[in-house]
Amino acid sequence: MQQYADLEISLHKADEGMYSVQFRFSQPKSEADTGLGQDKPVWVEIDPDSSTFDPGVLDPDAYATDLTSALFKDEMLRTAFAQARASAQAENLPLRLRLWISASAPELHRLRWELLRDPQDYSPLSTNENIYFSRYFSSMDWRSVQLQQKGNLRALVVVANPSDLGNYKLAPIDLDGELERARAGLAGVSLVELPAGGKPASVDEIISGLRAEGSDILYLVCHGVVANGRAMLYLEGADGKREAVNGDEFALRIKELQKPPRMAVLISCQSAGNGTGDALSALGPRLMEAGIPAVIAMQANLRMDTASQFLPSFFDELQKDGQIDRALAVARGMVRKQPDFWAPVLFMRLKSGRLWYTPGFGDARKGAAKLPAIISNIESGRCTPLIGPGLVEPIIGSMHDIARQWAEQFRYPLSPSERESLPQIAQYLTVQQDDLFPIGELEKILVKQIRTRFAADLPENLRTGRTKLYTLVEVLGAKRVQDPNDPFRALAELPLPIYITANQDSLLEIALRAAGREPQVLICPWNDTLAQEQGEFKEKITVERPLVFHLFGMLGNPNSIVLTEDNYFDFLIGVTSNNDIIPTPVRRALNDSSLLFLGFQTQSWDFRVLYRSILSKPGGVRRSKYAQIAAQVEPDDSRILEPQRARTYLEEYFGKGADIDIFWGSAQEFLNELMQLWRSGE
Repeated sequence: MQQYADLEISLHKADEGMYSVQFRFSQPKSEADTGLGQDKPVWVEIDPDSSTFDPGVLDPDAYATDLTSALFKDEMLRTAFAQARASAQAENLPLRLRLWISASAPELHRLRWELLRDPQDYSPLSTNENIYFSRYFSSMDWRSVQLQQKGNLRALVVVANPSDLGNYKLAPIDLDGELERARAGLAGVSLVELPAGGKPASVDEIISGLRAEGSDILYLVCHGVVANGRAMLYLEGADGKREAVNGDEFALRIKELQKPPRMAVLISCQSAGNGTGDALSALGPRLMEAGIPAVIAMQANLRMDTASQFLPSFFDELQKDGQIDRALAVARGMVRKQPDFWAPVLFMRLKSGRLWYTPGFGDARKGAAKLPAIISNIESGRCTPLIGPGLVEPIIGSMHDIARQWAEQFRYPLSPSERESLPQIAQYLTVQQDDLFPIGELEKILVKQIRTRFAADLPENLRTGRTKLYTLVEVLGAKRVQDPNDPFRALAELPLPIYITANQDSLLEIALRAAGREPQVLICPWNDTLAQEQGEFKEKITVERPLVFHLFGMLGNPNSIVLTEDNYFDFLIGVTSNNDIIPTPVRRALNDSSLLFLGFQTQSWDFRVLYRSILSKPGGVRRSKYAQIAAQVEPDDSRILEPQRARTYLEEYFGKGADIDIFWGSAQEFLNELMQLWRSGE
């Protein structure tokens, strides 16, 4: 798997025409981000409405010079960018350059950032195959951006050519030619085409096609404009004549799909904004906001000869490794001599840049060979699952996304590298508001998200009004456990006496009861209030009455929840100063059994505190006798993506004697594989 250096340049509006610029840089061998010597934001002056950036009189060379000079006017930024490039080149790595424009500065999307140049030698950045350029985009769609397994890609190809375009002084679209170009560009991809079989290229047929076929890619060719600040698409009505569709309406229909496409390619005039209005109202960004994690759109008319070279090159490269931004860099390089090489824009929420991933072990031969040992340890009761956020995020959403949302909403003033860390943002809110504010706000967000995502699964009385979060989770848990592929149902099927969870929900307990077992629930008494509430744990633990040990609290008990930085520090102090806080059976299981890390990320607070507070204690040498496996959550915009790197990091945590393998994929995918082997032995 290819590695790369990562540079995020973020722009935030400070005042009219003034923006703060912050850099965040990381290398694949490091878990830490660096600001490249930038200890505070740098202010730049950019006027998107000035004649300098008038798209109507676009001189690409002059535009590129002016835009580059505006962004890199400050010497600190020029130096930081040079350091990032030099650091990547020294390691012989490509540089992933992501331009992140905050929600406070949507007007900056009107600029032709694809013309940006290196401030040192003024070479184009977006045509360099060693630089993967994209506009990184945050979305209010709460769903975590999760990749899928590599498989047979499917695409819905739509070419809208209304019969009455001449009445609107629009040139007819070469239907046969565009379909042929799509087939050539998407060679090897299973295609469904519109119009076909009497079905017009209408918005209803497009949505039906996406829903029925489960398309990975939406490929759309049509006329489009931005009028009065809104994107308009000219599709076909039932009679084959022009049907003007508002881009907002089209995006809403996409958002309502249970499974939106993973990528959209928009070969449409002005589909990424016409430069004269609010570009965020154009279709490209709207679709990305609607839940499509990668959208390629045109910010100007794309010449036919440019398209005939660009598209086949892009899709050919894409099918090699699924790396969207790399494929785009190669394709744009192929048309670098064309006057409109800058027209394709990549809006993306994927830090990995990948359209798919292949599940399995980082060391396939060694990792897969360990599964029989894991099965044997399960049979003997010497296996302990440690359950992380990855198992519950499909229901409650990503904590990284919520942290980003809070950072924007409450104007978090510190390092951009902290904007995805919920403990740090929550800590800021306790200072800005009060100690209980983050917990209350988090519950409101999660209630709203669950209602939006699972409205059909909730009784009518829980869809509105004041409802406790744990009540919604209980209802959903009872429904989800009926699914044979539910990860908590799988865990409940395994005859294990102890489960340790970093989550604050009751989904595991619900699954255990559904399996005919009676769980004993214990919250780690990390503060005095909890210790007094629970008292000393003396119950007998058996497979029939297993212990579910909640490390970081439970919903419905605000005093137990570990959320802010201070909460984590207090937890560490409480656990490390008193060994008896962790019940003896739990300590024994952690030190003398096979551990399954399910849904953790090694850079997250929950994992690090789990290790520092419990797993680093004396006695862990016995763990070297057992096979250990860590199953990562779905690769998304903020996850560790290299299995070997993650494995090395874990081994450094646990010491040279550790025998740990990383499963490349989701915890559920690992459990599916494990359960298939487990059930086959019955």
